[in-house]
This record gives sequence, C-alpha cells and structure tokens, in this order.
Amino acid sequence: MNNQLHTESALSSSAAGPRSEAGRYRGSEQAAELLMHLFRRYPDTLNLRLWDGTAIRAGGGTIGAAASEAPFTLVFRSPEAVWSTVLGRDPLALADAYFRGDLDIEGDFFAALSIKDHLDALRMPRAEKLLAAFTALRLRMLNAAAHQTERLFAPSNAPRIKAHSKAENRDAIHFHYDVSNEFYSLWLDRAMVYSCAYFETPDVDLDGAQQAKLEHICRKLSLKPGEKFLDIGCGWGALVIYAAQHYGVQAHGVTLSPQQLKVARERIEQAGLAERVKVELLDYRDLPGQSLYDKVASVGMFEHVGLKNLPVYFSTVNRLLKPRGLFLNHGITHDSEGWEPAISTEFINRYVFPDGQLDTISNVQRVMERSKFEIADVESLRPHYAMTLRHWVSRLERNRSSALQYVNEATYRVWRLYMAACALQFESGEIGIYQVLASKRAAGIPDLPLTRRHLYH
Repeated sequence: MNNQLHTESALSSSAAGPRSEAGRYRGSEQAAELLMHLFRRYPDTLNLRLWDGTAIRAGGGTIGAAASEAPFTLVFRSPEAVWSTVLGRDPLALADAYFRGDLDIEGDFFAALSIKDHLDALRMPRAEKLLAAFTALRLRMLNAAAHQTERLFAPSNAPRIKAHSKAENRDAIHFHYDVSNEFYSLWLDRAMVYSCAYFETPDVDLDGAQQAKLEHICRKLSLKPGEKFLDIGCGWGALVIYAAQHYGVQAHGVTLSPQQLKVARERIEQAGLAERVKVELLDYRDLPGQSLYDKVASVGMFEHVGLKNLPVYFSTVNRLLKPRGLFLNHGITHDSEGWEPAISTEFINRYVFPDGQLDTISNVQRVMERSKFEIADVESLRPHYAMTLRHWVSRLERNRSSALQYVNEATYRVWRLYMAACALQFESGEIGIYQVLASKRAAGIPDLPLTRRHLYH
C-alpha cells in the first residue's frame, strides 16, 4: 500500500489538543507504523494525525495519481490511543479513545463512523499482529513516564444487566434517562418526545414531525372521549397530554425515571389536565387490575424489557386491556435474531442502554400472538427514525456549549456518537422500527375502521 507520512512544521491549536503534556509524548514513528499497518486494508483514503503533527494518509484510496480526498481526519492525541487499539482486546478501543479525549474527529463525523463497518476487515494476519504488538509495546514503554493515570474525560460505564429484574431495569433507566432534563431539552422537540418522529415530507421540522407522530398514534388507536388510555413508558408526558387534549381520554402514564416524572407532572398541571391525566413512577409489571383500559400504547419502551421478558411484558398488557381493546407497540428491531455479542450490541449496553435488547419483527409478532393478541397493522418507520436522529445530532452539536453546562465532555461525546451511529444503522437497515397495532383476542369484530383511510385524511 502506498501509505504516505509527513510531519507538519507548525501545529494548530486543534492539532495540539487539550493535553498539556502532548509535547512530552514520544514514539510518533512507531505510532505511524502501527496505524499504517492497521488501516492499510481500509478501502478509501484515510487521513490520520498524531499528537506532534505527524500526518498520515492511509488506505486503498491513496493508490495512484487520482488519490481520493478523505472527508475526515482522525486525530490521535496520545500514544495510548494507538497502542490500545493494537494491544487491547476491547473491540470498542477507538470509541473509548474518542470518549476520553485521546482521539478526535475533524470533518464529516458521520463519514468517520463508517470505519466501524471495516473493523473486521482491518484485522491483521497473525504474523503481522505479532510484529505490531511488539511495536505497540515499545511505544507504550517509550511513554511510560508521560502516561496519565487519570483520564482527561471519563465516560460512565453502565451497570451490567443479567436478568432484567425490576431493580436492574430501574437502575438502567436511571443511568440513561436521568442524565439531565435540561440536557435532553437542548436537542429534543418542544414536547420532548424521545422516539421516532413522523415526517410527511423531509422538509418538515422536528417539532412538526413529532406532533404528527403523536397524532398518528392516537388515530391508529381510534381514541374516543372518555376512554381509559395507558401509556407504558410515558417519558416526559407528551403522548398522555396530547391524547387528553385532542381526544378527550382519561390518560394514565407510568415511567421508571424520577426526572421524567417531575417534568411530566409539571406539564400536566400547566395544561390544566390534572383531573384527566395521571402519571406514576411504576414498573409495568406492578400495574394492578384486569381489563381496565380501552387502549394501551408503548412507545420506545419495549427495547428495555429484555428478550426473555417479552412474554411477561405482552401478557401484562393483555391482562390490563379490556376485551377487544387495542394496543400499539412502537419499538426498534434488529435485522438478526436475538441479541448476539457484536461491536454494536456491546457499545449500546456498555455506554447507552444497559438493558437494551432487540429482536426481529417476526419474533416480536410471534410473542404477541402467543400472548393472545390479534395483529391488525404493522408499519415500518425506518426512514423516519434515521431522519429524527440526524435532527437530534445536529441540534446537539449546535448546542454543545450549553450541553456542557449539564453533562461532562465524555457524556456529550457518548451521546453524539451513539445517535450518529444509530442514524447510520437505520439507514443501512441493520436496525428498524415498527408500529404494531393489535387487539386483545375476544369474540366479535375488533373495534377498528374497515380501512386505513382515517389515518391519512
């Protein structure tokens, strides 16, 4: 491979990075050698820069006179970001280096995340790996004196979930949703709907698309004045408030997040709906009673349930619904069965959703049917979630300085990377999202319109 290496004579402040001891780091030649070996099978041009300004052009796109221009540059701000990629067994070494400030990305952030798709192909043959390991050890020894014992930025590792017990789910929800209400408000829409929006056209803004999603759900459920409506995982209260205001229902929402509950109750009071809308801090498994609700929705919640608990989850909803009552389950799915170990699954469970597990839509429907639901409608919203996530990332990036008033740099980086990576996964089809409308099996005809015309008038 025609990898190229040179050293810049003058460093910009961004290249020097935030580490005051960057000038004391040694071994840029060894680091450059390692990176050229590691990325030599990368199919496109890759621009890399080291802590001392050493610039490297690697990858297949550097071959020939018509070398392609790279849309981004990976900036390695410390030797550890290089040697840990070779010596460590952690498949998320590069992501972790980004979170802790040892690696930065300049240029097209979304394009840089495409490296994930090539990580397996970038692995070196055994003989090369042994040589690389020797070089990495030398690089580590050269910087033993300068190696920091404290991280510049320290991402929080999520609690490990084993059984999706009530206590584990509560801890997982606290880890993800109780970051800061103010942080979420910087990049969500005005109603703070933290789930896939619904875009009639690509130029609709996020606020309009989220209101359209709430309306879409209410129409699918054919909500009527006076009906009892349950929202499992009600978040900051957007759906229960909308359903009560526009459809006249008696709404009940449950969440495991104290921070979400606080805002939901404040908004319900401000809307003058305290007599018709109630929200509680409650696990769905602890909802009492039988045949209480005419309609039930769960939006962006069942991903937390755990695959082994899906029968309990759907059976609980069935117990709470009246005969022929309607249930809308809105949730993310995977393109392969189960939740097998992979870079993406490990990333989600370690840094973002400790209890997150996904399955195929066919498996989800099978469990619903076994739980005595009759499926009436299945709608894919995959393009909509990709668009939603790109809106969220853009808004988060625009509000970075404000975000850092509520979370640390590592948390900001985790959320930026997580949402951008998810957008790409939705665009590639690795993950999807579906709204499944079902009715509780009972004698008689389900209480549904004969056509879908009511959804689109």
